[in-house]
Amino acid sequence: MSERPVKIPGPDHPITIGPSGRRVVVKAGGQVIADTVNAKILQEASYPKVLYIPREDVDMGLLERTDHTSYCPYKGEASYYSIPAGGERSRNAIWSYETPHPAASAIAGHLAFYPDRIDSIVEGG
Repeated sequence: MSERPVKIPGPDHPITIGPSGRRVVVKAGGQVIADTVNAKILQEASYPKVLYIPREDVDMGLLERTDHTSYCPYKGEASYYSIPAGGERSRNAIWSYETPHPAASAIAGHLAFYPDRIDSIVEGG
């Protein structure tokens, strides 16, 4: 695998990562996929915030790893999971930066969900 350039977030592309401080429940295919009080919020530049949920608070038995990958010059290589119970809509519904670049190391071991590929992500309480 060839080396990819790493972009360090700066004033033109800020990335902040911090605790949500709230309970987060994710459902797909009528099942609870994740339930946590330890989610992290990643805010990247002007993009919408993304909730990252610790792997230990996700029912990994309901997920299926796929061959799909993507690359972000700020965070690194992402791997993907599908949720079979969610049907075709939930294909590659989840991504994870398993070994993110140092600037995003706080999301290692966490999973994020595409809101339009699952039933719901509820943050509250």
